[in-house]
Amino acid sequence: MKAATVTASTRVDPSAVPPSELVPMRHQGRRLAALAVLLVAANLGYSVMTNDNFEWPVVGDYLFHPEIMAGLRTTLVLTGVSMTLGITLGIVLAACRMSENRVLSSLSGAYLWFFRGTPLLVQLIFWFNLSALYPRLSLSVPFGGPEIAGAATNGVLNLWAVAIIGLTLNESAYMAEIVRGGLLSVPKHQSEAAVALGMNRWQTFSRVVLPQALRVIVPPTGNQVIGMLKHSSLVSIIALADLLYSAQLIYSQNFRTIPLLVVISIWYLVCTTVLSYAQSHIERHYGRGVHVGAHRPGGVAKLRSRLARRPQANDNPNPA
Repeated sequence: MKAATVTASTRVDPSAVPPSELVPMRHQGRRLAALAVLLVAANLGYSVMTNDNFEWPVVGDYLFHPEIMAGLRTTLVLTGVSMTLGITLGIVLAACRMSENRVLSSLSGAYLWFFRGTPLLVQLIFWFNLSALYPRLSLSVPFGGPEIAGAATNGVLNLWAVAIIGLTLNESAYMAEIVRGGLLSVPKHQSEAAVALGMNRWQTFSRVVLPQALRVIVPPTGNQVIGMLKHSSLVSIIALADLLYSAQLIYSQNFRTIPLLVVISIWYLVCTTVLSYAQSHIERHYGRGVHVGAHRPGGVAKLRSRLARRPQANDNPNPA
């Protein structure tokens, strides 16, 4: 019996090999890197859990402390109110930015330039000290006319008002760009086609433009909500009793700084995890059209496929 020889020119067609006989490539480098990362993570976790300086019993005692819970409620209320007002104002600013009126477009652009170009912390301190510039807020006739109504600045701008105004104005500048980018992502010819079908402006926007723009708007908006939750801690600089400031009040008395910082970190992580979970579901909801359209043909495609499968009238079922 002659032994079979394999030459260099012999080639094996991969499609001819049964799937059960295919051997996946082995990536030894990946396995070693994953093992090293796991060892580092396990060592870090062990160090954190066994380090007595974290004072985990103290963390457990203050995790549901009444002052911590009150600060958490303040943080959540600030996030919700400021984000809602920021989105609303951002939509208005985006509409002005895209307007053909040069005055509105220029003023909106100047607004975005200022509030995106200055730090949020500086803005909060500025609003907190507004009474140094304007001791009295009043509604009066323009250009130095008589006052119609007014009140002392410190009486109008309390801590809550300063925090909400500062967070809202800063957030609206970023939301305006997010909304504008989402609207610009929709091709212009789709609006033109909707108008050609007889839709008015509102129908075109609500049924054609907005559903497609939301796929672009929703993901960064979710990130902005999570960012607002964390940025709200800056209001502690104006002594508003949010989550961070409540912890600062406690550890300034008992000097348990690290345990209290761990407590508020846990609550921030819990809140961001919940928001991230909600964001993923919302993104999946508005992204259904993309995934479905990628795997299932639309109405026109279905009709074409059915017509292609239908036998023609001039076809002879019994050819000679």
